[in-house]
Amino acid sequence: MDTYVIRRREGWRSPAELQEAAERSRHVGDEEMGDDISWIRSYVVEEEGGTLGTICIYQGTSAEKVAEHATRAGLPADEVLKVVDTVLVRADPA
Repeated sequence: MDTYVIRRREGWRSPAELQEAAERSRHVGDEEMGDDISWIRSYVVEEEGGTLGTICIYQGTSAEKVAEHATRAGLPADEVLKVVDTVLVRADPA
């Protein structure tokens, strides 16, 4: 599997909406598409106007499968980009 970054802009108005979306995403990924995608982590960002967006890291068999997961889970996927390299400056904070 390759690594992909998904940009989801202005997807949610509240943390509660985001939590509901995360549960749908987990269910579709784990229960329906486990052979094709794996959700690694997400960074929640504040968008202009106060909505929430995310930058999500996935492992997947293709960009199309990662985008399909978003559609099936009812999530935005403004951009799906394949990661070609990683520059590690320091380990993730605990």
